[in-house]
Amino acid sequence: MGQIEQGLERALRTRPIPSSTEARLRFLLAAHRGSTRRVATVLGVSQRTVQRWVTKKPRARRPPGPTQVRAITEAVLARWQPRIRARRRAQAEADGFVFHTRARFGFAAPAGSSDDPRVRWITQDLPGEVARELFAARDADAGEQQQTVILARALGHAYFRDWGHRAHGLHIVFNDIEFADFSIG
Repeated sequence: MGQIEQGLERALRTRPIPSSTEARLRFLLAAHRGSTRRVATVLGVSQRTVQRWVTKKPRARRPPGPTQVRAITEAVLARWQPRIRARRRAQAEADGFVFHTRARFGFAAPAGSSDDPRVRWITQDLPGEVARELFAARDADAGEQQQTVILARALGHAYFRDWGHRAHGLHIVFNDIEFADFSIG
């Protein structure tokens, strides 16, 4: 998961997901009404394996391995706050969002110009069309590169071109993203 994907995920949640693997397993069990069989089906393991993970008996307990921990985390993320996520996504698509980033950004300009690509801190309001395009790309399993292109086009138009009032036709450079955060609402 890239920086942009992580930023979108953080923006859609209002509470952090459970931090420990045990708490995540408890959440999955609660989401599936205590059925270890359903949780096992979701995670792709046997029911007995899930029972070993959640047992209260110290000698019978077995911790999940790294592959299973990733599967547990992904299952929790897929089920965490679904209505809030849908509401925040709709709000971002309707009203837009504020994008905060630190990345190499600028025009592909001759060396020494003020628009030469360099690491910049940028906080910029972006319209709902950009949010719709980002979420559509994410839903289509587009990679980080495609999402970067969408944000580069939007930031270039808003930040450098002043919403189309200046600097027409110049090529935008946006890469080396250190972090990407989104503020919705």
